[in-house]
Amino acid sequence: MDSSVTATEARPPLTTYEGLAKMIDHSLLRPELTEEQVIEGCRLAKTYDVASVCGRPSDADLIVRELEGAPVAASSVVGFPHGSSTTAVKLYETRDLLRRGIKEVDMVLNIGKLLSRQFQYVEMEIQQIAQACHESGALLKVIFENAYLTEDLKVIACKISKRAEADYVKTSTGFGPGGYTRQDLLLMKRIVGDRAKVKAAGGVRTLETALEVYACGCDRFGATQTGPILDAWKARLAGETATASVGPSTANPSGGY
Repeated sequence: MDSSVTATEARPPLTTYEGLAKMIDHSLLRPELTEEQVIEGCRLAKTYDVASVCGRPSDADLIVRELEGAPVAASSVVGFPHGSSTTAVKLYETRDLLRRGIKEVDMVLNIGKLLSRQFQYVEMEIQQIAQACHESGALLKVIFENAYLTEDLKVIACKISKRAEADYVKTSTGFGPGGYTRQDLLLMKRIVGDRAKVKAAGGVRTLETALEVYACGCDRFGATQTGPILDAWKARLAGETATASVGPSTANPSGGY
């Protein structure tokens, strides 16, 4: 068996509400969202105590204001969703978001340059944006959009991101032709190791898929179905607690469910 599969399957199971909730970047990126819906999304994120709210750049001020004082980070996107802005424009976007109080930046790498094997261009761009983020105490997540990439380019993108000191590598925008796959997550985790973390995006809509991406080595995932996922998680944890309190003498003797 592939050693990467063995390593991730050996990951300790999640046992607390916070363990899963603090993996979620609640996504507010759809173009048709109104300001009222953005506010509702921020309030939902605070209620469920997730890791962050990831919103559109034009909503940065609103999101920062709504999350003030809450243990939920304000995050936003750069070069989204195609990654084809110039480096100068991406740097301006990044610095503007940081000035507004954004603490986590999800940047789309230049997909066309990567496919053209212009690796130095891609690396220098990520390096400059990582530096800008880190100087402000913010995190950088680099989005690959894996559906466009061959396996060797996914490996190269991981290695470039590590060298450029990105904090996370991320599978996709959620707006491309495909989302996360288990194989991609295992590959990305194997390549970045402990030098960066992995974020899944695109397709994490149920508790089962949330637990799958965790088992594959993810520390974050993007979600729009935050409430249903965490409600299902709370119900499962409550059920496990109730079963444990019954004790082995009155539990299902078959050991099944």
